[in-house]
Formats: sequence, structure tokens, C-alpha cells
Amino acid sequence: MENAFGKPVEVEVRDSLEKAMKILKQKMSKEGILQELKRRRFYEKPSVKRKRKTREARKRLRREMKRRVIGGGGMGGGRP
Repeated sequence: MENAFGKPVEVEVRDSLEKAMKILKQKMSKEGILQELKRRRFYEKPSVKRKRKTREARKRLRREMKRRVIGGGGMGGGRP
């Protein structure tokens, strides 16, 4: 199966099929394939599409800023 970027999603089946399906679902969820499929089920007006894109971009920026603030502590930990 290929994702939105054209790369195939591969999962090895070692122990059980259920385990492999769980891993596949996790990978697809992480790459946003399931969200893309749900979004493409119905037609989306261009105005709604623009609003969704700006909302997603804001969410991405907020998440990235949060990571920088929390993870940007440098080498030392704790109080000075």
C-alpha cells in the first residue's frame, strides 16, 4: 500500500497477523493516511479547504513552539 507521498508502507509478519495489523494501523495513523482517506470521502469546497489548511498550520506551529520551549533547556537540568 502506498501513502500520500508515494512510499509503500511495509510491515513484517513474524508472530501473528493481529500484531502485524496493529503495527500497520499505527504506521498509517502516524503518516496520516487514515485521515487523508476520511477527508477524501466527500468533496471539500475550496474555502473550507483553505480554512482547514490554515488551522492545521497553526496547530503545527503551536506544537513545534511547545516542543522548543519544553525541549530547549540545553545541557543542564533543574535549577541554576
